[in-house]
Amino acid sequence: MKVALLCGQCGSRNYTTETEHKERLTIKKYCKKCNQHTTHKSSI
Repeated sequence: MKVALLCGQCGSRNYTTETEHKERLTIKKYCKKCNQHTTHKSSI
């Protein structure tokens, strides 16, 4: 299943990823809009 990752601060969809899990995924990634590393959550 392909899911989009949303930035926790600005809400922009910066990344997509493949996952087999049904629960919400949380990863720390770089956001181009915020210009820093922020927490990104899957949009399930």
